[in-house]
Amino acid sequence: MSDPVLEIKNLDVDYGVGPGSVRAVRDVSLTLHRGEVLGLAGESGSGKSTLAYGMLRLIAPPGVVRGGQVLYHAPGAAPVDLLTLSNARLRAVRWKEIAVVFQGAMNSLNPVHTVAQQLTDVIAAHEPTSTRASRLDRARELLDLVGINAERLDSHPHQLSGGMRQRVMIAMALALEPRVVVMDEPTTALDVVMQRQILATLVRLRERVGFSVLFITHDLSLLVEFSDRIAVMYGGRIVESAPAGQLYRDSLHPYSAGLLDSFPALRGPRRELSGIPGSPPDLAAMPTGCAFHPRCPRAFEPCADRVPVLAAPGGAGGRDVACWLHS
Repeated sequence: MSDPVLEIKNLDVDYGVGPGSVRAVRDVSLTLHRGEVLGLAGESGSGKSTLAYGMLRLIAPPGVVRGGQVLYHAPGAAPVDLLTLSNARLRAVRWKEIAVVFQGAMNSLNPVHTVAQQLTDVIAAHEPTSTRASRLDRARELLDLVGINAERLDSHPHQLSGGMRQRVMIAMALALEPRVVVMDEPTTALDVVMQRQILATLVRLRERVGFSVLFITHDLSLLVEFSDRIAVMYGGRIVESAPAGQLYRDSLHPYSAGLLDSFPALRGPRRELSGIPGSPPDLAAMPTGCAFHPRCPRAFEPCADRVPVLAAPGGAGGRDVACWLHS
C-alpha cells in the first residue's frame, strides 16, 4: 500500500447543539492512500456526505464537527490537521490540494456565468499572477481533458446536458491539479449510459493525472467496478472496509451483503433480489448495541446490547468489520 495522503481519525459530526443535537458521524477513521480510489457506500442518511463536508469544514450550520482529526500529508512536509487550520490557510488548501465534485452539477454551477468564466475564476483565485490568456488556455485544456469541445466555453450551464455539466464540474475540480478529489455522488442524477461515460473518464484521468479519489455513492455496484477499496457506512459508523474485489466476493457484514444483494448481476444465473427490510435508523433515537441489529437477519444475543468494534476479523490484515459474527 502506498503512503497515506489523507487520514481521518475518530471524526464526530453533530447536527444541532445541546440536548437536542444528533450525531450523524460517529468516531469514523479512514485512510486514503496516494493514487487510490476509496469508495464510501451506504444508504441515504448513513452519514456519507456529512463525513465529506465535515472533514473539509464545508458543513453548514447547524452541523458542527465535535472531535477528531483530518490529517493532510503534503509532499515533503509534516501532516497538517485541516480542522485546526486558519480560514486563510484552509482556503489555500481547498481546490489547490483537495478539490470537491458536488452532488448535482446544476445546483453547483452558477447559472448566469459561462463555463469559461467559472473555470477561469477558479484559476484566478489561486493563481492571481496568471494572465487571462493563460487561464483561457488552461480552460480549453480542461474541457479537452474531460471530452468536451472547447466551443462549449461560451455556453451557460442550462445549455449543457446533465453529463456535460457533471464533466465540467470534474474539469473544475482538476483545474489546479489537486492531489485529492472528493466526489459526492457525482452520477446520481444521470442515466446508466452517462454514468458509464463519467466513470470511464474518471479512470482515464486518474491514470493520467495520478490523483487520489474519495468516491461517495449509495450504489455499491459502481464502486465494485472501479474502486481499490470500499468502506461501507451505516448509522454514522464504518461497519466494513475491504479491498473492492474481496468485499464483492466475500462480504462479512450482513449490511454489506444486503447492499450487494440489492442489485442484479450482469452475468451468471438469474437470482431473486432480496434487499434489506426496514429503514435506516433515526439518528435522534439510535438503537442500542449494533445500529443494524433491528434489520439484521443474523442478529443474535450480544447485537442488541453492545456496540461492535471495527477491527480485523481473526487478526487478519487488509480488511476490517464491525460485527459480532466476526469478533
